[in-house]
Amino acid sequence: MMSNEAKKERCIIVGASHAAAQVAPTLRQRGWEGTIGVIGNEYSLPYHRPPLSKDFLSGKKSSDDILIRQPAVYEKAHIRFALGITVIDINRSDKYVVLDNEQQIPYDKLVLTTGAKVRKLNIPGADLAGIQYLRNINDIHHIKSFVGKEKNAVIVGGGYIGLETAASLRKLGMNVTVLEAMPRVLQRVTAPEVSAFYDRVHREEGVTIVTDTIAKSFEGNKHVEAVLCENGERYPADLVIVGVGVVPATELAEKAGLEVNNGIVVDEYARTSDHDILAAGDCTSHYNPIYDRVLRLESVQNALDQATVAANTICGNLQPYSALPWFWSDQFDLKLQIAGLNQGYDNVVIRGDIEGSRSFAAFYLLGDRLLAVDAVNKPQEFMLGRRLITDKVPVDPAKLADEGFSLKGFMA
Repeated sequence: MMSNEAKKERCIIVGASHAAAQVAPTLRQRGWEGTIGVIGNEYSLPYHRPPLSKDFLSGKKSSDDILIRQPAVYEKAHIRFALGITVIDINRSDKYVVLDNEQQIPYDKLVLTTGAKVRKLNIPGADLAGIQYLRNINDIHHIKSFVGKEKNAVIVGGGYIGLETAASLRKLGMNVTVLEAMPRVLQRVTAPEVSAFYDRVHREEGVTIVTDTIAKSFEGNKHVEAVLCENGERYPADLVIVGVGVVPATELAEKAGLEVNNGIVVDEYARTSDHDILAAGDCTSHYNPIYDRVLRLESVQNALDQATVAANTICGNLQPYSALPWFWSDQFDLKLQIAGLNQGYDNVVIRGDIEGSRSFAAFYLLGDRLLAVDAVNKPQEFMLGRRLITDKVPVDPAKLADEGFSLKGFMA
């Protein structure tokens, strides 16, 4: 006679990520009675990644402080973790995954929450000690060993991760230089006015910003000593942090023959091309009805929302994913909150003193439709902006710019 355990359906989650920390307990809450196992290639339970470049790097938070959920939560929900283990293959026909120790784990439902991995620089000297990437707890432990007052840090890449790390290292007393290949920092994601704002604040805080500059090679014997750029400039370095973006971790899905196109392709219910396999988080490519296009998002909010959809789907409760994307970035005394996606805008309206203060909101418009808002130390503009975008409320640019006009007036 089969045991009760053998009769139970099995859900395996691959990747101990933010999405995994959401989908596993949500499965229990939605009534999944089968077994739940999470397999992760790191040795930690799922943790918050945004603090890595900020409070964790600065020492304000420990590894326990950044756990998404405490161990007792998983234990109570009977969620099992296998950590420090990599899934190397999926057998879809017989429904099992293969681990790097050759063990085979059967599944009835499989959820891929494999996230993204850093894009690496392939230039001479890239393997020298002191050249670091920032994606996980181990990366920060390595970085900390090179941090010291008056030491030189060079950040390659002026995106959010690069600027957040620059702010943290500057506060720790390092001399910090940011090298950005494009004409301005944050060029891919913000308007020129917002780039200029961040450039100004970083310079005020003592960070050196160098744009239109491409790293050619890293110099040093065993340890990095300098970054040589294509224009011949050389910047001394005791520590180099490379932040040139991430790529979705899709190798496992590709090997299994799932549809992949700039991420694991999922439908509005988080199902891959094999409906017994779902995916959520940074690794997915999905359709967003608010913007009427396919997106791949690198955000905590997306991981949480899509993981919840995946759990609902597995439990037979089909609820389509249609959340508005939002993000945040903390640098120095600036809290940036971003609602929506600004691609395709034809006008930027600034509310507040962007040139002389540290508080403003930038509204991205297409005609009279609000696409996105970047709000720095302006939480009300962020919250109301989200509502205006989601509800597709027409807006008057002149009123947006007028701080005397309450944005609630657009809701009337």
